[in-house]
Amino acid sequence: MGLAGWFRRLRGGAAAMRTTTVEPGALAAGASPASAAGAPMTAPATQREGRMADRFDVVVIGGGPGGYVAAIKAAQLGFKTACVEKRGALGGTCLNVGCIPSKALLHSSELYEEATNGMAAHGVKVQGVELDLAAMLGHKDKAVKELIQGIEFLFKKNKVSYVKGHGRLAGAGRVEVALADGGSRDLEAAHVVIATGSDVMALPGAPIDEERVVSSTGALDLPEVPKRLLVVGGGYIGLEMGTVWRRLGAEVTVVEFLDRITPGMDAEVAQQFQRILKRQGFTFKLGTKVTGVERTDGGCRVTTEPAGGGDADSHDFDVVLVAIGRRPYTDDLGLETVGVQVDNKGRIPIDDHFKATDGVYAIGDVVEGPMLAHKAEDEAVACVEMLAGQKPHLDYDAIPAVIYTAPEIAYVGKNEEQLKEAGVDYKVGKFPFQANSRAKSVGRTDGFVKVLADRETDRVLGCHIIGEDAGTMISELALALEFGASSEDVARTCHPHPTLSEAVKEAAMAVTGKPIHA
Repeated sequence: MGLAGWFRRLRGGAAAMRTTTVEPGALAAGASPASAAGAPMTAPATQREGRMADRFDVVVIGGGPGGYVAAIKAAQLGFKTACVEKRGALGGTCLNVGCIPSKALLHSSELYEEATNGMAAHGVKVQGVELDLAAMLGHKDKAVKELIQGIEFLFKKNKVSYVKGHGRLAGAGRVEVALADGGSRDLEAAHVVIATGSDVMALPGAPIDEERVVSSTGALDLPEVPKRLLVVGGGYIGLEMGTVWRRLGAEVTVVEFLDRITPGMDAEVAQQFQRILKRQGFTFKLGTKVTGVERTDGGCRVTTEPAGGGDADSHDFDVVLVAIGRRPYTDDLGLETVGVQVDNKGRIPIDDHFKATDGVYAIGDVVEGPMLAHKAEDEAVACVEMLAGQKPHLDYDAIPAVIYTAPEIAYVGKNEEQLKEAGVDYKVGKFPFQANSRAKSVGRTDGFVKVLADRETDRVLGCHIIGEDAGTMISELALALEFGASSEDVARTCHPHPTLSEAVKEAAMAVTGKPIHA
């Protein structure tokens, strides 16, 4: 929803959008929510080509953040539900080889760097610090394993049938599963939700072997700290993983095709972010493209040249991390059997009820929008609630994003470049962490908070934070966007002292030019 949609919400009211069409007591004993909502019910189990199809109300293909949340929510709403996951471990990319293991390594590597370099300023002298990389990776794996087990427990608690294998559509209302342990199983459902997530994008001329040329997956399990690491791509995945290995001793170079890092982020924040990363030891080659990667005895020889053309150059690295983005995973899903065609980016087109075609729905990374786990989770809940006849609302302008480096970067809503392009007249309020008492006392003063508000109405349009714990503080501004709050509303909300969150309050005060501490 764009800026115009915000004003429609003001007229209609957010509460009205969340009402349900299913009246209390409308469900007959033993009936599914689908029938109460007027949706088609599943037919009795049928036999096809000698095989019996198991009947469900909802079948979810994919067990990542979108898929497992959709399955649990569907079961909670009374649907008989199955979730098909081919990995053999629930949680998707996020839990298995993405968000969770990378955050474990980011935290562990930050502790190591603090012990080796950061504690002396606080009067804590540490000697003989050693890196036990195997133990660090083991901690990461333990956290992942326990969280996977937690989702399996939730499936059992909510009576979700967990089917391990590769699922694909086989016509309307049917899913064929090539089971992970051999054989096959047919599932039948009134509603099939596709939540298969995304996969890494390949770089031409740099085949990934997960040893010397690695994706974000391989970067989570390097057996030793590389002396020289090349990160191809200046987005959040590459910068987070580059941060991990830089803290542990690697020399990190980032090659980015564009003339800036973190495209899509507020330009002022991105510039500050790059300056901080350079100070931390990153080397950047912007406006540069990788034209070839050749394996050598000790690593890789990488050839680059200016993005706009020019003389080529080559350098040697121990490991190359390819992090140029992700693509929707829509391979071999049988979409053609139900007449669904992906768009030019491989995404599944859907309507405003997540429907791709009758009985088939899609959420998360396989549809338009940011590839974020929390976006997929919210779409999962909204999609299934719609199947139950409810009327949930999801505001895509109020979905925050976070980069978990140090300092963290978090943002929600519009940035200055987007507002200028849309011709929106806006005001800016900024406050530096250098002037925040808590940031000063803990020695984390890099960065600032920026609040953007409509010049006429004072409604908050966006917020951008670069600083300690930005990922937690951004939730306050996401809520402000959801409720249509003004910058004055945020400024007049009492924030506890001394906390980093006071910087948010001061930035909101600065929108009208009246901060207290700057």
